[in-house]
Amino acid sequence: MFQAIAKNKFRTTMIVAMIFVFFAAIIYFISYFLLEMGNIAVVYGVLIAFIMSFGAYWNSHKIVLKMHKARPATPEQDAKLRNILEGLCIAAGTPVPALYVMEDPALNAFATGRNPNNAVICVTTGLLNNLDYYQLEGVVAHELAHIKNYDILLQTVAGIMIGAAIIASQMATRMMFWGGGRNRNSRNSKGGGAEIIIFAIGIIFIILAPIAGQLLKMSLSRNREFLADATAAEFTRNPEGLASALEAIGGSSIPLKNASNATEGMYIATPKSELGGRKSSNLFSTHPPINKRVEALRNLR
Repeated sequence: MFQAIAKNKFRTTMIVAMIFVFFAAIIYFISYFLLEMGNIAVVYGVLIAFIMSFGAYWNSHKIVLKMHKARPATPEQDAKLRNILEGLCIAAGTPVPALYVMEDPALNAFATGRNPNNAVICVTTGLLNNLDYYQLEGVVAHELAHIKNYDILLQTVAGIMIGAAIIASQMATRMMFWGGGRNRNSRNSKGGGAEIIIFAIGIIFIILAPIAGQLLKMSLSRNREFLADATAAEFTRNPEGLASALEAIGGSSIPLKNASNATEGMYIATPKSELGGRKSSNLFSTHPPINKRVEALRNLR
């Protein structure tokens, strides 16, 4: 377990660095070729990427909670949920995270924050109203496992940064095809062959950025979900609770109202959107198929 956590911390550093470079390259391309900012575009790209990274690190949980219009859990309304969380934190040996509730009939939950001392767990009212005690305990334990395993920072920051990079690439694509920025004659006459090559590489990079971003989000989440499931079973000593909860979540067709592609890797299961949810076996899904997760839980010894 400790080795897995150490690996997660190292991978977090490396992947966040990759996302930083990824985002800075897109901003550089927009600044240099489309906004005619010249060599200062390098500074501009790095500066914007740094500001985005810093902002996502310190405020990611606030951004995500606001996106989902979540409210703090109260002792009066959510006593059962709070009691479950406090008992699990004693078993896990972790600080008690802040607890929030989304007024949403969908069955889902997520964890966010910088570290175990600044973490948040948020569940939908759909979970509270449709799962029994042991199923709800399994879901909360899964989210607490993400906190203890240091998954939450990477999932939240990466989701926000990748989402911003995809939006920037889409904006650049529109600018290229609908006008603006340097014209071809300017590039050919002033920049020479090297600039043309860089411009061509930039176009390919911008076009492929949404696919690359989705693949990166997918790679971040899949293995971590199996680890979080196993860790949750260790906390509760009851793998069946989480297994049956996952079956209920997978069997529900209710869409999550505020589902976001940028943050889908944070949820306990890929959320179904109002436009139709992706199947869990989809190549680009951020989560492994639910049936595989259930099978792994029921095979735990």
